[in-house]
Amino acid sequence: MAKILILGATSAIATATARLLAAEGHELYLAARNAPALQALADDLRTRGARRIETAHFEAMQAGAHEALIASAANVLGGLDAAILAYGSLSDQTSIQDDPERVAADLNANFVSAAALLTHIATRFEQQGSGTIVAISSVAGDRGRAVNYVYGSAKAGLSCFLSGLRQRLWNKGIDVITIKPGFVDTPMTARFQKGALWSTPEVVAAAIVRAMRSRQTTVYVPGFWRWIMACIRALPERLFVRMRF
Repeated sequence: MAKILILGATSAIATATARLLAAEGHELYLAARNAPALQALADDLRTRGARRIETAHFEAMQAGAHEALIASAANVLGGLDAAILAYGSLSDQTSIQDDPERVAADLNANFVSAAALLTHIATRFEQQGSGTIVAISSVAGDRGRAVNYVYGSAKAGLSCFLSGLRQRLWNKGIDVITIKPGFVDTPMTARFQKGALWSTPEVVAAAIVRAMRSRQTTVYVPGFWRWIMACIRALPERLFVRMRF
């Protein structure tokens, strides 16, 4: 069974993913900042068949603590086979776009801190010659839109970072998987009106587990988002800037 670190473990997608992995009997190291939710999740996963559950408090913005957290996960579990990065924030675009400090904070939460964490993980996996890295990006990073370009630019940076990391590590025995969900019904998107294109955390979680098994690279969830975003990327800029969606 695999030994898996989940960063941002109490997010809706991470929770759904952890439940699937627990049912398969893996050993999980759960890291999150909400201690009560983290403990409740750990208790839940133990009843679902996880071989082992360990937890740790985790503040993504504290870059100086990243290396120690990853080392602790590896030491406690006796090694690491995979790491899943599943945290992020989604601020209202209109409320932050004129506030440079909040823009910087959002970029840090969704990209800078993630890149720092992934660097530590990649170095460890490269040294051991094996491992799987999974990170949740977003279709929002495929093209900047007025309604969410701060969030989208952070996810674009994360997707690009993962692409470069994948190329760096492809012959080192390490898989790097980019997950690109579309609209997902989670507490983070509670303020949005839902529609036909919306998915659930469970659908994304199932895609993550499949991608880990089949060693995929970039996964759009649901799959139709690959074709939607291909069409959006193909729009000429002169036309695109006049559109609102």
